[in-house]
Amino acid sequence: MISLKKRLMLTYALFTGLSLAVLTCIINLSIGAMFSRLIKSNIRERSGEIIATIAEQYDPLSAGFDTAALGALGMCFVHEGYIVRIEDALGAVIWDARDADMLHCAAVMDEIAGRMEHNYRLKGTVEDRRYPLPYGKETIGAVKIETYGPFFYSETEMGFLASINRVLFAAGLSFIVLSAAVSFFLASAISRPIVLAGQAARRIAGEHAGGGRGTGKTARIRDDYKTRELRDLSRSINELAEELDEGERRQRQLSADVAHELRTPLSCLQGTMEAMIDGVWEPTARRLASCHEEILRLSKLVEDLNLLTSLEWENLALDKTNFDLAELLDLTAEQFRPAAGEKGIALEKDLAPCPVYGDYNRLKQVFVNILSNAVRYTDRGSVTVRVRPAGEGADKGFLEVTAADTGQGIGKGEEDRIFERFYRSDLSRSRNTGGAGIGLTIAAAIVKAHGGRIGAESRAEGGTLFRVELPAGGGKNTENPKNN
Repeated sequence: MISLKKRLMLTYALFTGLSLAVLTCIINLSIGAMFSRLIKSNIRERSGEIIATIAEQYDPLSAGFDTAALGALGMCFVHEGYIVRIEDALGAVIWDARDADMLHCAAVMDEIAGRMEHNYRLKGTVEDRRYPLPYGKETIGAVKIETYGPFFYSETEMGFLASINRVLFAAGLSFIVLSAAVSFFLASAISRPIVLAGQAARRIAGEHAGGGRGTGKTARIRDDYKTRELRDLSRSINELAEELDEGERRQRQLSADVAHELRTPLSCLQGTMEAMIDGVWEPTARRLASCHEEILRLSKLVEDLNLLTSLEWENLALDKTNFDLAELLDLTAEQFRPAAGEKGIALEKDLAPCPVYGDYNRLKQVFVNILSNAVRYTDRGSVTVRVRPAGEGADKGFLEVTAADTGQGIGKGEEDRIFERFYRSDLSRSRNTGGAGIGLTIAAAIVKAHGGRIGAESRAEGGTLFRVELPAGGGKNTENPKNN
């Protein structure tokens, strides 16, 4: 299979060659046509000069010509390709080049004919024209001039034309060499970034094949090309390498998180069960309840991981019904009032009736995750829950739910990343509070499945504001049938 570089070079070379051939033909035809017109004009002018020169040899006193001078001039004209015959006013021949030297005249015409046919593929014939011979206001005779027609080149003119052809040939050869160099440069400039992108893609595939531990660092390529398409391609490869590298980092983080989350309850269960089996501890109701609590914790983690897998493959089924979103938020917020009271946090609600068509349990899971984070990371102040129609304009037809706290807030640049799978803005804090780092990811996926939007931002007065927008209305909407 031919490479892109060779294909580009061949294409450019073919285009250049055809363009040069067409241009050469046009130039040759144009120059040939212009030069032939020029030569015909020169022949007419030279014929006029010959007639004037012959007229100068007329002696009005004797009413005759200097035949010796006419003979010398006539043979000079023959050398130029002009065979002259001079007649007086009565038509009598005064001097005729053919009579003077028939063989020489024939040789000159044959040489001109052979030269024109051989060099220029022009097959002509000997043409003669008869001109009056004036002297002052009188006509003293006539001049018959034979030439090779329709035109012929003199040696000087042939040399000039040959010079033009040599210049054109040199220019064409230079253009071919230059075009070859330019085609090589352009083909290299276009194909090299693509080749580098392909090599980088193969390196990425090799590094990440089979869940390998490639870092993707070796796959970075130059992405500052001036050509937009090449720049976009290179940046796409680099972004892919970065995303895969980040994905592997998150995967390793997930493994560490899952191991951490499983280790604590399993260690607790193992120690308690071994103590009861060895008879060190009595299997009391309290100890069994502790084991049951750890089992529930494990079940919750496994359930969240299964849900995350379902969301990742976009096959989460939604059981939609009509209900009031304000009532759902009211019940959800009340679940956190005891925890807020223990920390001395005020739990405030500003809820207006807002009918919605959605999955009650899944949406409750969304707001449980949001409020759980708000209460968990707020040590003083308040947590405020609010729901209202989103308003006019582009957001018309949506319900807006906000949960504002006065807690630790979100770091700069982390507003979007906190919804990414397994992302932790503070790893130690998340572990101490028992989170697995997937609650907000699940919440974002559920909101998206409802056709809504979710976001978070740091508040100017401190804390975090979570905003959820859901399509408003009662009755069925245009959700995917598989979700209904």
